[in-house]
Amino acid sequence: MQLTLEFGEFSGGLELLCESVKVHNINVDPPKGAEKLTMKDLLAWVHTNLIKERPEMFMKGDTVRPGVLVLVNDCDWELSGQLDTTLEEKDVVVFISTLHGG
Repeated sequence: MQLTLEFGEFSGGLELLCESVKVHNINVDPPKGAEKLTMKDLLAWVHTNLIKERPEMFMKGDTVRPGVLVLVNDCDWELSGQLDTTLEEKDVVVFISTLHGG
C-alpha cells in the first residue's frame, strides 16, 4: 500500500528523527494474517524503518507521545479511532509536534 508520511513541528524538528527528511513516500503492507493496515501497524513500521534516533521523542509505548498531533488526510486521528484507524491506498499521514523548547 502506498502512503505519504510527513514529519514536522510548528517550529521545526520532528523530521530530525528521520534523518531530516520531512516527506516519505512509502510502501507498506498489512501484517501477515491481517486484511487491513491500521495506524498501530503503521507506527510499528515507522519505528522500525524510519526513526533513526531518539525514538522516545516520537513514540511512547505503541502510540505517539503526548504532544504529537496525527492527521490522516487532514483529519485528526482522534476522530477516526486513533490506533484503530484503518488506512487506505494513497492516504497522507502527517505527524506534527506541538512541543518545543523555550
